[in-house]
Amino acid sequence: MPATVAVSGALAQRPRRGGHAWVFVTWLLGLRRLGFGIVFVDRLEEGWIGRTVEGSPQARWLADVMARFGLQGDWALLHDEGRRTLGLARDELAERLDDAALLVNVMGYLGDGDLRARPRKRVYLDVDPGWPQMWSALGLHDGLAGHHAHVTVGANVGRAGCAVPTCGIDWIATPPPVLLDEWSAAAPAPGGDGAFTSVATWRGPNEPLDWSGERHGVRAHAMRPLARLPRESGGAFRLALDIDAADAADRALLQDGGWQLDDPLDAAGDPDAYRAYVQGSGAELMVAKDLYVRARTGWFSDRSAAYLASGRPVLAQDTGFAPAPDGGGLLAFSDLGGARAGVAELRRDPAGHAAAARALAEQRFDSDRVLGDLLDRLEVAA
Repeated sequence: MPATVAVSGALAQRPRRGGHAWVFVTWLLGLRRLGFGIVFVDRLEEGWIGRTVEGSPQARWLADVMARFGLQGDWALLHDEGRRTLGLARDELAERLDDAALLVNVMGYLGDGDLRARPRKRVYLDVDPGWPQMWSALGLHDGLAGHHAHVTVGANVGRAGCAVPTCGIDWIATPPPVLLDEWSAAAPAPGGDGAFTSVATWRGPNEPLDWSGERHGVRAHAMRPLARLPRESGGAFRLALDIDAADAADRALLQDGGWQLDDPLDAAGDPDAYRAYVQGSGAELMVAKDLYVRARTGWFSDRSAAYLASGRPVLAQDTGFAPAPDGGGLLAFSDLGGARAGVAELRRDPAGHAAAARALAEQRFDSDRVLGDLLDRLEVAA
């Protein structure tokens, strides 16, 4: 029998967020590709959603995503403080976890002590670098404890020049994986406008943090200075943006600057729609959260990895990530002028940058390579 890897994270809480679903689907299918048995563990409480968990849109969303990717029978949704489950029964889940060589606990989401202790090795996976470390250092988060190793997608955490505290932990950095066979380098759809696009939240669930004498903000703080980029560059710029009604002034600022704002629930409301939105683009303009930039985390987006795999070049705000070796397919910018120059360069040679984008995804983000390397470092074998 193959070894099992359990993955735990918050999928049910975010229904109709196709890109968020791909984060977990990628890890689960990527691990299965490497020969592991897999199980996904989520949790949801009535008080979080204001209704019973059974029959809720959140529970249906989780079940639908799992079924869409052939993962039915491989998931459990804990609720009622873990006393009840949907999907796998608790005793079935416990048996699966007893057989697990590894738990990948995304942002420490699985807090049930009994279940979390069952896999032979437990790994905390940080996909939002800066926040859990600063929370922990400020005494606001204790989820880092109880794990044998700690992994982050912040390539610079623990390195000179990165402001993220290590909390005394030797962080293992990994790029975000992408399933190359799920993100083929398809030709743009006929009649497309070659738009620069992205899918993003304006603020997201995390508040800005004061750390080391600086305010570390969210995406809104990084994007406001780029509001006029479409007007100054010309051409189409679209953003599937999750932005609250209370941010009407910011919405107007972006629209006045030439951005077309798409409803993310319509444009990317399930994994297939999200993929179609990415692959219907000419390129991505990736604006990072202010914390990622200010703290020089080296963060690189799983979404941008999917753009690259689709043969869509990426113009990404510089967080300290490693540049493309030859400058093709992936360009970094630090300010409005740099973004304008990057747009012009990608338009100068779209075919060349498209080919370079796919090649870079194959070299740097292929799930077989990324997850295989990580499992080797964690000394976990199928």
